[in-house]
Amino acid sequence: MARFFLTTPIYYVNDAPHMGHAYTTVVADGLARWHRLLGDDVFYLTGTDEHGLKVAREAEANGVSPKEWADRTSVRFVEAWRQLGISYDDFIRTSEPRHHVAVQRFLQAVNDNGHIELGTYEGLYCVRCEAYYTEAAPVDGQ
Repeated sequence: MARFFLTTPIYYVNDAPHMGHAYTTVVADGLARWHRLLGDDVFYLTGTDEHGLKVAREAEANGVSPKEWADRTSVRFVEAWRQLGISYDDFIRTSEPRHHVAVQRFLQAVNDNGHIELGTYEGLYCVRCEAYYTEAAPVDGQ
């Protein structure tokens, strides 16, 4: 029996689930179901990313803490996937201690294998785009 691991992106909780989230999750669900039909040992993971400036700004705009905003919004993803009949095996939130432990273990392994390069990084960051730009790149001061 082959093992098959599948994950969706971990969706930001700055707003409610939308058609793009549903599309990605339904497609991944179809792939997971196909592999189960083939007899593969499937693990299908989805979840929410509850960190970042977008989330903090949305929480502030709604007069709540980032944790409270994440709690409110994350449950909307769980409910949407329930209504769509998504067959995930686990739903993880990046605010969960088990996620913190897994990331720490992963990064320690990466470091132990010499794959982390220390240095100084700086640049112009666009929160909306989630990208760094050079001074020549921004358009209209954005």
